[in-house]
Amino acid sequence: MGRRVLFGVIFALISVIAYAGSCRCLPSQVCWPSVQAWSKLSKQVSGRLIKPILPLAVCAKDQKNKACKQALKAIKNPFYMQSKSGNSESQGWLNAWKNQASTYAVEAKNTKDVAAAVNFARKHNLRLVIKGAGHDYLGRSSSPDSLLIWTHNMRKITYHSRFMPKGCKRKTTPEVPAITVGAGARWIEAYTMATTKHHQYVQGGGCTTVGAAGGFTQGGGFGSFSKRFGTGAAGVLQVQVVTANGKVVIANQCKNKNLFWAIRGGGGGTFGVVTKMTLRTHPLPKYFGLLRGTITANGGHSFKMLITRFLTLYAEKLNNKHWGEQFTINKNNTITFFLMTQNLSPQQVTAIWQPLKAWIKKSNGRYSIKTNYISIPPTKMWDLAFWEKYHPSLVVRDTRKNARPGEYWWAPNSGEVYEYWYTYQSRWIPMSLFDKANILKTTDMLFNASRYTNIPFHINKGLGGASTEADVRGRQTSTNPKVYNAAALVIMGAGTNKMPLATDKERDSLQAKKELEGINAAMKIITKATPGAGTYANEADYFQKDWQQAFWSDNYNKLLKIKQQYDPNGLFYCHHCVGSEQWQKGGMCRK
Repeated sequence: MGRRVLFGVIFALISVIAYAGSCRCLPSQVCWPSVQAWSKLSKQVSGRLIKPILPLAVCAKDQKNKACKQALKAIKNPFYMQSKSGNSESQGWLNAWKNQASTYAVEAKNTKDVAAAVNFARKHNLRLVIKGAGHDYLGRSSSPDSLLIWTHNMRKITYHSRFMPKGCKRKTTPEVPAITVGAGARWIEAYTMATTKHHQYVQGGGCTTVGAAGGFTQGGGFGSFSKRFGTGAAGVLQVQVVTANGKVVIANQCKNKNLFWAIRGGGGGTFGVVTKMTLRTHPLPKYFGLLRGTITANGGHSFKMLITRFLTLYAEKLNNKHWGEQFTINKNNTITFFLMTQNLSPQQVTAIWQPLKAWIKKSNGRYSIKTNYISIPPTKMWDLAFWEKYHPSLVVRDTRKNARPGEYWWAPNSGEVYEYWYTYQSRWIPMSLFDKANILKTTDMLFNASRYTNIPFHINKGLGGASTEADVRGRQTSTNPKVYNAAALVIMGAGTNKMPLATDKERDSLQAKKELEGINAAMKIITKATPGAGTYANEADYFQKDWQQAFWSDNYNKLLKIKQQYDPNGLFYCHHCVGSEQWQKGGMCRK
């Protein structure tokens, strides 16, 4: 063998060894765990090692068989979509990702199961995925050739009339009412425990099927009344976490403070696997309400005037702790709104809107308005019986045979079940754009953007104008600080759930391109007018540039240091999560 050939062989061997050390193991490689190793893990988790199956796998060979037809019907139910380890709320994103089943999944029932899976993945250098409810736009709870920790069945919830974080002292830390939720608990279960049973309010998400302890809360988490009670992350009092070394850690304001800070806003599936989370509860407000309506202008010039008037109303009367949810500036020269209220009587709501209605009445037909107000008994806010009796069009009951009592989802959320996304983009709108000096420029910006697509403003996802309590508690978390100077979060998305059996190529239609181009054009206008505003990591563009700053701003460097402290080898990876820039797309190999 010549010297060159020998050197070439040696170099190749070194390259293979280096590659193997920088990449996770694949099923096709000799490093993949043996059958005996998987069998041992199965015994450790009491036989709950399963093989995930995609929800429409039964349709692969024959789309007309009975099983396929049943599956196509089942995927329209978000509770069903959480009941199988291979299912996920979103099915993919054009030219980005698609839902793919893990090779194996540990169907965790307790923290011990989670620790066993973490230790196994670390020992065998496996790609690890964490999924609870599966509500995720960015494909973070889906990956092929991986081991999945599926926490769906860890749904125990405990109410505490007086809770004290472990390691804290009464002199410095007052006891408060709280609930402790398991990793797989959904908000409907948390609300039933806190509000329906104990007449307390817990700050969670609007969608009933979103996980209470998962990526929603760990990524920040906004609900209808976040301007009053703060983010979901701000309400966290304590977490139990399995870290990358397999140890079970308690983190709160008195123990493991850095980890506690990072988990509250730094993103789910990043610093460890949260197996329990304790959330602060609050006394219920005296009033809850829902105000829906549409204001129509008779042309573009009139619509511009309407935008100015509405933004002024928002800045002066609606951007405060009493209001939540959203209004939308639409392409068809209308403004629609779906607004929740807290601690405002029906009479107070009427008085706030009266000046705008009077202005419309005097407009000589340039505008028309339709509104509908619903008063909601606070203890019935999440009670299915109340909604089915008085407002049945707003809810959909889970009618599966094994459904738990009281399970339902909001009817407007049905369109997102089994959604395939063309795009999903968001941007915080700074408070300064609503100042009197800037209101006309903001009007022009929004009018021009609305010529391309509808512009929804999620007002509860901007904490400018929030209560002092919400602001102070929020700033103690790692959530992007840009949110505290934002009046609202604009979210624009497009996708389809009407072609569940279509290929990515078939979904990439002219209509998809048109919707994508419209949103891109509108967001370009909004981004130019909001330099440095940033966005919300849980509801953001898959292709977000400079995502570290956009998602976490000045908090990112500290988050990265904590990530390196608790997970130096990058066992926990997800797309555009803290530390993911050190990995190639998909998280299989280091850069």
